[in-house]
Amino acid sequence: MINRVMLNETSYFGRGSRSKLADELKNRGYTKVLLVSDKTLQEANVEKMVTDILDNAGITFFEYLGVKPNPSIKNVQDGLSVAQINNVDAIVAVGGGSVIDTAKAISIIMTNPEHSGVVSLEGAVETRNKGIPLFALPTTAGTAAEVTINYVITDENNVKKMVCVDPHDIPVCAIIDPDLMQGMPQSLAASTGMDALTHAMEGYITKAGWLIPDIFHINAMALIYKNLESAANEKDEVAVEKMAYAQYIAGMGFSNVGLGIVHSMAHSLGAFFDTPHGVANALLLPHVLKFNGQVCPELFRNMGKAIGLDMNNTSDEEAVNKVVEAVKSLSIKLGIPQTLREIGIPEEMLPALANQAINDPCTPGNPRDVTVEEIIAIYKEAY
Repeated sequence: MINRVMLNETSYFGRGSRSKLADELKNRGYTKVLLVSDKTLQEANVEKMVTDILDNAGITFFEYLGVKPNPSIKNVQDGLSVAQINNVDAIVAVGGGSVIDTAKAISIIMTNPEHSGVVSLEGAVETRNKGIPLFALPTTAGTAAEVTINYVITDENNVKKMVCVDPHDIPVCAIIDPDLMQGMPQSLAASTGMDALTHAMEGYITKAGWLIPDIFHINAMALIYKNLESAANEKDEVAVEKMAYAQYIAGMGFSNVGLGIVHSMAHSLGAFFDTPHGVANALLLPHVLKFNGQVCPELFRNMGKAIGLDMNNTSDEEAVNKVVEAVKSLSIKLGIPQTLREIGIPEEMLPALANQAINDPCTPGNPRDVTVEEIIAIYKEAY
């Protein structure tokens, strides 16, 4: 069997590493940059931590700050317009997964104009050209969009999340600076951190799992489980830094093997109800883990050991339940909603959510084959 691993050309890690952005842009010869971010980050002066570097280096940049959570096709088209009008030669994304995903779509369309309708980017699309160079500076410790070949854009007209998979979208440079993440609100740190844990656990048990991504996933889940509570609830600087690295490590893994139905089901919630992605993943993760544990209990033993559980002399069922309860306990400590009812999802919508989830690109990677009826049952268990 032949396996492929794709990662950034260059990555920087550590507090203050954003200072390397100007050198990277100049050394590569880029002079006009589209800076993609959002108004919340601008108002919190997080974006300024990057624009000051561009200003001091004399690098011309044009801002697009219209990205919203669960970014839409319109977000992509509006940002694309700014890029085209100003004829930029590179993109700098400062934000969480929504910002970086929007920047990826803009990057691809800039060099593949036949996809300007955006909807044609859905799925595993083989675009002809690499996107214009993208430099990604994440401000949340969760999505790992800065190191993956995936991005997700909401098609609001058809009420669905488009999962786009394209090796041509991976940022040429990722800068993981914990200073940009330190000021995250507790709820955002909690939900994005649980998103990272979902990436690590789902990626580890996916059908496509193999040695190298397994190493990434096991180490990522160990770091996340140990540090997320302190990072989110206490803003402990060491824990925040470790979460920054852990989410990137998880991204190195799942980007190369795919995910499963936690993400399929979360995508449906995001498309229909604009549910924050991390919240949806965190809420669904224990229920899907319980469902999948029946087909890969030995992998659950490995996950349990990685996060510090005593897995000696456990039956298969006990091993699965220990991991499920540990994940649920962490989620509760972080203040994550525990039921779909809590976040306002109408029960009568569960079949529609399931019908969309079964066709999501993440579904085939789930370790246990699943039917629409089984997805409805999982939604009901989470209700």
